[in-house]
Amino acid sequence: MLDWSRYSRQILFPPIGEEGQQRLALSRVAVVGLGALGTSLSHHMVRAGVGFVRLIDRDFVEPSNLQRQMLFDESDADQGLPKAVAAKTKLAAINSRTELEAHITDITADNAEELLTGVDLILDGSDNFALRYLVNDVSVKHGIPWVYGGIVSSRGMTFTVRPGITPCLRCLFPEIPTPGSGETCDTSGVIGPAVQLVTAFQATEALKLLVGDVDALDPRLRHFELWYNHEAAFEVKERKREDCPTCAQHRFEYLEAGGSGETAVSLCGRDTVQISPGHPRPLDLDRLEKVLSSLGKVERNRFLLRAQVDEAHRLVLFPDGRILVQGTDDPKLARSLVARYVGA
Repeated sequence: MLDWSRYSRQILFPPIGEEGQQRLALSRVAVVGLGALGTSLSHHMVRAGVGFVRLIDRDFVEPSNLQRQMLFDESDADQGLPKAVAAKTKLAAINSRTELEAHITDITADNAEELLTGVDLILDGSDNFALRYLVNDVSVKHGIPWVYGGIVSSRGMTFTVRPGITPCLRCLFPEIPTPGSGETCDTSGVIGPAVQLVTAFQATEALKLLVGDVDALDPRLRHFELWYNHEAAFEVKERKREDCPTCAQHRFEYLEAGGSGETAVSLCGRDTVQISPGHPRPLDLDRLEKVLSSLGKVERNRFLLRAQVDEAHRLVLFPDGRILVQGTDDPKLARSLVARYVGA
């Protein structure tokens, strides 16, 4: 039974109303990643009265998260709680009627369909393109809409993918960006207000989809630079490609072959994980040398780049895309560090 008084101000908004609120109560949403974007998105969904929210994240809470990841507090960081667990606890206290399902895991080709189906909508709070291409495959294969969001520094981008109607992510960006070619929050920083602007667009698009007000959806790719007051919205309807491997040809390469075929192997007795792409994906070592030198000691020769990224971990990067993560034997942590500092 809905507590109508709880949502009275939302119900007064004509595009939602009582019927829309009832739809929200019956809706199911998966949130991919519980960093800055994902915590804000799940927060919006739970407060809006979405009936079921699946929370998926591989990482744990650290003090550096607290500046922008709004659900977490110092006690979560002190305990090193998994983000999915900490988020579930916080969200359950906000709305006990929302069913929350927490998964402490890395989304891979092996589990993506299990984790991302059985829902009406997927919300992107991830931090790397390889995962987004996997989400895109699941979305198109199963006809589940998803809302893309990206943030770094004071810049953000959003787009709503509706399978069969809009271009998919691979129509707009045919290939995963070369590792190291883009910025990450851990190399270029990020400000909290930019996060909230991205998730305001994402969450609003989510509400439109869940209440069925599809005519109000924004079909454009939105981009903004908040600090320097720039904003743009691009019409992309014509970018829907007839030769798109995913939405036109229905070849789900990231699901079927694990995307790039990347492997992460713990090297016996070396406290090191080797991450290897399925095929060569050149790293821009010149650019990475400049970026990573702000974090710690960097050494470079014509064969490789070594970078101390924190007190415990060092990355060794090779021109063909292979990366050694030294200081851990945990493939999940290694992947997290590479996503954080290289953007792969």
